[in-house]
Amino acid sequence: MFRRFDAASVAFTFEGMPVMAAAGETVAAALLAAGVRSVRTTAVSGSARAPWCMMGVCFDCLVEIDGVANRQGCMVVVSPGMVVRRQVGAKDLG
Repeated sequence: MFRRFDAASVAFTFEGMPVMAAAGETVAAALLAAGVRSVRTTAVSGSARAPWCMMGVCFDCLVEIDGVANRQGCMVVVSPGMVVRRQVGAKDLG
């Protein structure tokens, strides 16, 4: 199970649910620590996907952050008031 060291807290929302993160933590790490296991679905089969590599290589942690799709949750540090949504299927890159 994921556990945090003591650190200052930062509040953000995921799918409308309040989430507390440690200062300096990435979106993917904060969601895993909060018990979120699926952050997106695939475009072809609709299968649930979750953060996997945690270093920006696999793209399984794609989420929508503050209205911008295709953000890698493992590469974005949480900021206060951030709004994160699950990414469903493929999103336009343009």
